[in-house]
This record gives sequence, C-alpha cells and structure tokens, in this order.
Amino acid sequence: MNTFSNFPLSTTLQSNLAQHGFVQPTPVQTMAIPQQLAGHDLVITAQTGTGKTLAFLLPLLHKLEKDRLADQSTPAGVSALILTPTRELAIQINQAFAQLAAGTGIRSAVVVGGLNEQTQLNAIRRGAQVVIATPGRLSDFLERKLVKLGSAHILILDEADRMLDMGFLPTIKRILAVLPGTRQTVFCSATIESSVAPLIQAHLKNPVRIAVGSTTKPAEQIDLHVYEVEQDRKLGLLEKMLQDEHGSFLVFARTKHGADRLAKKLARSGSKAAAIHGDRTQSQRNMALRGFQEGSYRVLVATDVAARGVHVEGIAHVVNYDLPQVPEDFIHRVGRTGRAGLRGTASTFSTRSERGEIRKIEQLLDLQLTRRPVPSGLEQEPARASQGPSIRFSEREPRTRAVRSFAPRGKASRRKR
Repeated sequence: MNTFSNFPLSTTLQSNLAQHGFVQPTPVQTMAIPQQLAGHDLVITAQTGTGKTLAFLLPLLHKLEKDRLADQSTPAGVSALILTPTRELAIQINQAFAQLAAGTGIRSAVVVGGLNEQTQLNAIRRGAQVVIATPGRLSDFLERKLVKLGSAHILILDEADRMLDMGFLPTIKRILAVLPGTRQTVFCSATIESSVAPLIQAHLKNPVRIAVGSTTKPAEQIDLHVYEVEQDRKLGLLEKMLQDEHGSFLVFARTKHGADRLAKKLARSGSKAAAIHGDRTQSQRNMALRGFQEGSYRVLVATDVAARGVHVEGIAHVVNYDLPQVPEDFIHRVGRTGRAGLRGTASTFSTRSERGEIRKIEQLLDLQLTRRPVPSGLEQEPARASQGPSIRFSEREPRTRAVRSFAPRGKASRRKR
C-alpha cells in the first residue's frame, strides 16, 4: 500500500495521520497493520527506527474506537496493555498515542517508576482504556491490587528482548498470568534471540511472523567507522569530531560515572552536553532528553540501559566512546542514527587491547568496520590521580553553564552548600 489512506482505518485516524504528516507507510507498517487488524497474533522484527510504534498503535486504536462506537459508551476497565522496557520509551509511545488518538475518545495512562503513582492511578480510574507500562511498576500495582487487567484483550510487548535482557522475565510472566487467555498478542523487537523463543511459544497463538531487513545488522544507511585510539586521547578525538562535523551526537559511555564525567568535560570545552542514566530521577531524565530533542543540547551522553528509551529522529552521529558490554548491544546503539531512511554515522573508539572485541562485533554483523586514521595532534588527557571506580571532583572545580547537572542531590552536595 502506497499511502495510509489505503488502509481500512477510521476517518478520525486518517485525519490525525494527515495532520501530523504521516502519508506513506514504512515496510513494517505495510505488512503488520493488515494482519493486526485481522486479529492475528504477531511477531514483528525490524531494525530500530523502521516505524514499529505506529505499526501496532494504529490497529490498536482502530479496534478500540470501533468497539467504543459500537457500544456507544466508554468500555469499563483496561482494554489494552503495552509493556516497554524503559520509562522513556513508555513516555514516547504515549506521546505518539496522544497524536493518533485525538478525537477518538480513547485515553491512555502511563504506569512507570519515577513518576507520581497517585497521578498514574487516577488516570486509570478516570477510564483509561490503554495502559502503557514498564513491568516493574505495573507488577507492583498488581501485587497491591490497585489495577485490574481482567478486561485487557490486547497485549503488546515492545522491545521484548530488551526487557528480558534487563531481567524482567519473571515479572512479565506474573503480568501475563492475570491477563485473559483469549487475547491478541503482538510481540515487537529489534532482534529475536533464543532467550525469547519460549515466551513466544507459550503466549502467542499461531503468530504471523513479520521480519523487515536484517535484525543482526545495522541499517544500510548507517556509515560504520572504528578509530583505534589510546584511552587518554578519546576525549580529544571526540572534541575534534564535534568541531569538524555537523548535527547532534549520541555518545555511549559504559558506566554512569563515566557518562557524568564525559558530559562535564565536553561542557568545559564548549559543547552543550547532558548525561542520562539510571541514577537520574525521571524528571531529570526527561529534561535531558527533551533538551536533546529540541536542540538545547548538541550532545547526549548515555549508558546502554538509559538509551533504550532514546528514540529521537535526526540523530546525526552515534559514538561508541566505550565499547558495549556485549556485542549484541552494538546493533541497538548504532540503530539510534540512520532512522526513517535518513543517513547516519556511527563511530567506535577502540584501544589496541580491544582489538578482539572489535573482531567479535564484526563477526556478529558479518561485515568489517571501516578503519579510520586518528587525526594527529590530539591533546592528551591528563591522567587521573586515582583509577578506582569511585570518582570525586575537586571542591574548587569551576562551574559551567554549558551543561546542566541532573543528578539527585546527595550528602556531598549538601556539604558543598
């Protein structure tokens, strides 16, 4: 189908799609939407940035709107559940939901940690038909008998492999146990690994499998480079790239402390940077992500877990400042650029001792990363006095306005005041 107008979607949904500039469906949307509208269980695998969110939201809204109009009333209870691995992803799905659901009478509630739980419960009790949740907070609500899901006849698991990687399998099983057995289940993921196969076999009924592109390779429009660079010259290389290249940068650090340190150093050199990781409160993470989306920050430094909710269109460059813990995470990292058909660049910094790790990544991808020479004359970063995992900054460290600290205040911060 060449345009969304060819789909048998309601007039309201068609109008909302046109209003927000959605005209031509992506391949995954073309294949998945008719199957979900027909009521089939689905297993959807496609690369990050190919439009999976709209692929499951549009049929969901069409069905719920149709049911509502048939009953001429708002159905009681939760009709659909969308599970996601991170708070950021839940919030971004809800934003897309709000755009598409305008005028349908279908309402949603976000159920995630880090936000006021009473506000979330009130949204459900006021008649939200769709709950968009992370497993941990939803499980907590279920255990305390604050939420009922007995009427939820549609379940969508988004980035299910990431949820399992994060240890949510027992929690997901507890949630599935309280859902009706007769339901439609849609399983979405960038990759399908052996660990998720039992979940599919146990909880999906004769699913239609939809795969778009390779799920073990980055999109073709992403240029992949590797620089072999000493650890103490990585910062200089990144600063050189920021000077020479245009656009926004998503930079991956391995640890939370490393993300904070790097954002501070970039700020001192004049780059507008923010860090996002699991120790930040939800409001702080929202501020950092929103600033990156709106261009207030050119650089967002993130850890792998936090970045799973970073779905920002138009990221020009992904930088693996530190190598991922496992080679599979390389695909998810670089997939944050080159989205929606746009070209992107992904650069990896690797020390001589990490050559073996680079070979593992290349074997996983079945391709060779382009070696790029390190520019000469890079400034060498001074060695830190301590190489231990605990990093302390000097009390006299100058403040900068080029970066905002979103870290929660602790005892050390209060002493400083």
